[in-house]
Amino acid sequence: MSEPVARVVPIWVHRRYRGPMHPMLKTHVNGELVELPGTIAAVRETLPAEERDEFTREAETTPAPELVGVLARWALRGTAADAEDEDVFRRLERGDHGGCVPADDEAAGAA
Repeated sequence: MSEPVARVVPIWVHRRYRGPMHPMLKTHVNGELVELPGTIAAVRETLPAEERDEFTREAETTPAPELVGVLARWALRGTAADAEDEDVFRRLERGDHGGCVPADDEAAGAA
């Protein structure tokens, strides 16, 4: 399977009331906003029991600059993100670059 598209951005969401800060990751899957758990413990809780040890080993050995990507990849399991990414890769392999913008072209919508 192709590597996931780097599209998840950590957002530290504050509740408007005086509640605690709730770290989460936000991304779009099939055009819909998806909020994902944003801590190692929260991602672990969402996984099936048989995957938790593997996730923990990977999270504990990942260099800090790469940790958000690892959390996002695991948190996106069970969503339609993998199918969406595969569709994008197949389209790009066919040479269809419609809707794509250069990564440094903010005026065209680059993040």
